[in-house]
Amino acid sequence: MASSDKQNRPKARLAKGFRDVDANEIRGLKRMLRIIEEVYENYGFEPVEQPFIEYTEALGKFLPDQDRPNEGVFSFQDDDEQWLSLRYDLTAPLARYVAENQQFLPTPFRSYRQGWVFRNEKPGPGRYRQFMQFDADTVGSASPAADAEVCMMAADTMEALGIPRGQYVMKVNNRKILDGVMIGTEIPLEKRLTVLRAIDKFDRLGINGVKALLGEGRKDESGDFAKGAELNNLQIERVLSLIITAHSSAKQITEGKYLPEEFKTEKDADWHLIDEMKSSFYNFEITMEGLRELEEIHKLTRASGYGSDRIRFDPSVVRGLEYYTGPVFECELLMEAKDEKGNLVRFGSVGGGGRYDDLVARFTGQSVPATGFSMGVSRLYSALKLLGKTEDKETTAPVVVLVMDKERQGDYQKMVQQLRAANIRAEMYVGTSGMKAQMKYADKRGSPLVVIQGGDEKARGEVTLKDLALGAQLASGVESREEYASQRLAQVSVPEADLVSEVKKMLARK
Repeated sequence: MASSDKQNRPKARLAKGFRDVDANEIRGLKRMLRIIEEVYENYGFEPVEQPFIEYTEALGKFLPDQDRPNEGVFSFQDDDEQWLSLRYDLTAPLARYVAENQQFLPTPFRSYRQGWVFRNEKPGPGRYRQFMQFDADTVGSASPAADAEVCMMAADTMEALGIPRGQYVMKVNNRKILDGVMIGTEIPLEKRLTVLRAIDKFDRLGINGVKALLGEGRKDESGDFAKGAELNNLQIERVLSLIITAHSSAKQITEGKYLPEEFKTEKDADWHLIDEMKSSFYNFEITMEGLRELEEIHKLTRASGYGSDRIRFDPSVVRGLEYYTGPVFECELLMEAKDEKGNLVRFGSVGGGGRYDDLVARFTGQSVPATGFSMGVSRLYSALKLLGKTEDKETTAPVVVLVMDKERQGDYQKMVQQLRAANIRAEMYVGTSGMKAQMKYADKRGSPLVVIQGGDEKARGEVTLKDLALGAQLASGVESREEYASQRLAQVSVPEADLVSEVKKMLARK
């Protein structure tokens, strides 16, 4: 029977593509999210929340790496045989919410949301099937002022999180420029999304990888085959020319090498590039419209004091999602840091967004302009952690009151309540083990100190406070067990009445 039970036990294993999150990261994330929320609130955005689950048809076919409906999402049927899906981003549910509640909402509707999203995709290093996003959107405004404001807010958020100016940049482009390029190269409408997604992978796959995706397709390292856009050689050549030119221009702008000295001084070399593009082969009405929108964003951000060191035109920004219709944005961290293994890490993009004027219209049949920005919370947190900007100095591990006499648990709990009343994190040991195991427990918890009161201390009306960190430090210099036992390392006995004040003093020295 015992053997059978053992065979039927489930294996304790984490689902593929998911991860557990520990206490330190949760606290760091909460602190980071509070800061982002404060910036968004200061801009007048209001919180709103949609459920994790939506009707599958409401989410639509918008995943950046999938071309078939419902592919890439976690879906199931309910009792009414309706298909439901876990949301894959926070934008599609917002579009449904606005369409359903439009008559009750102010126009424009300015909101922010944070929460988990889910992708039924192949996981990889740093790529999970569940991750958190923090979005801000303005729905109901076609003005480039709304786009400019989103960019300014994202830049302010980076600085509020402790990332200095010059170590991040908000990059801005316009999908209408790319639409003009594809019109000029006679790329059929049904192939354009595949082309955009191929271009968007340039930083990861390089020119040869993108070339393969523009043609027949490519195999990845695992042997999976991704079908390409199947363009002809001339079309591939023109698109690759655009990519090379865009990335070359972006690199020169970043290094301050682009265009005459007067533009370098003004930090507007990037935006001057727009004038050059007006006279290039991109000259179609839709492209000109995109360039005019970029000029307006430039004007508004500069008038508000945001230079090219914070918000910059970058023709290499594409964004892979299908629903973008105009300006697109990407927030990139420019600094480098070393990871836990000592490897040099370049962070790259930590968020992006853009204008999506047709998403609400899927539900209403009427055009509702919208623009927004999504922060990749997990990626941003990882970057801040490597930069040493995630520590929550306000939270310490709890003081542990040891239970030396089980008959006196009421006395120990009273001590805990006195500490808590003084706003000190504290807990009574609620296990059943002896003192040695209790000390190990406090050590594993990272407790700064423990409170001890045995029969002798009780008779004297005292408690003993032991500083665990200092005790460990002093013990490292002790050579024998006898010497260790003869010393009362890093501990002090005080009157019971002084428990709270003495604990405060010891914690203040940490």
